[in-house]
This record gives sequence, C-alpha cells and structure tokens, in this order.
Amino acid sequence: MSAIIINKANPEDLEILQKLGRETFYETFAKSNSEEAMQKYLDESFATEKIKTELNNPDSQFFIAWEEDNPIGYLKLNSGKAQTELQDELSLEIERIYVKAEYHGKKIGQLLYDKSLEIARQQYKKYIWLGVWEENVRAVNFYKKNGFVEFDKHIFRLGDDEQTDLMMKKTLD
Repeated sequence: MSAIIINKANPEDLEILQKLGRETFYETFAKSNSEEAMQKYLDESFATEKIKTELNNPDSQFFIAWEEDNPIGYLKLNSGKAQTELQDELSLEIERIYVKAEYHGKKIGQLLYDKSLEIARQQYKKYIWLGVWEENVRAVNFYKKNGFVEFDKHIFRLGDDEQTDLMMKKTLD
C-alpha cells in the first residue's frame, strides 16, 4: 500500500465526495436495510446542492484520504451551528468517517480520526462527539478504543426504519 495522504476537500471535490460518500455508505449499510430506503437516503444525503452547501459552510470541513490518485475514505467535521445536535462552541462533531471496504483494517479510519483530533486541538475544543449506529459494532469498538464513551442516544431515520444511534464523546486534554 502506498503512502496515504489526507487533504482538505474544497468545492472542486464535490463529485469525488458524492461518489465516495454514496459508495462507502452503501457498502457499510446496504445489507442491513432495504434497497429502496438506501437509495432514498443516498439521493437525499449526497445530492449536489446539499454537498455544495456543506462544502461552502465555514463550520463544516471535509477531508479526503488518498492512496496515490485514488480517493479511499473521507471525514466530515462540524463545529458551531453546523453540528447536527449539540451545537456547543466547545465541541467538534465527527459527522462521518467512512472508508472503502477494501481498505478496512488498514488504519485509514485511524488516520482520518487522528486528523479530527488535530483539528479539534487547533480549534481549542474541549471535546469531540459523534453518533454511531448501535448495530455497527466495528465502528462502536473503534470509537471505544479511541477513548469515546456513550453519553446519550438518538434516533436516525433510514426510510421508514428508526435506528438507534449511540451518542459518544471524548474529552480532550
């Protein structure tokens, strides 16, 4: 495996983020959800206008992991009013860390997570938080290994299905 580079995404990366987002979300959750619900979610969440708005929001940042010229994963961070729930000025939300399935187990998620820590410290945040589907055991264990603890739950809707997300946070030094 070549060296992995993580670059901040900009508006010119819109199509790359759409494709990467759709592909990695589908790989992660398709076997647990209906095809109809998956397509509806993908069409809404990765619509051109939605991603364009997010890319242009100064309180949101995307980072893409590259192996040579191949995008293999991405990270989306939110601060301030861009956070999906808490909107605490002292916190940074990891909204998404997704890696292509063929790169699972190769520490790409860890590199993206480490980038989130770097950003949180640069912004003098007191804690990082996120929501993760309770049945995504791989992700829950990843966050626990990195020092996150559960502090609440919320409902994530995928089609007609209400799924429980664990809300987890990590206090920074």
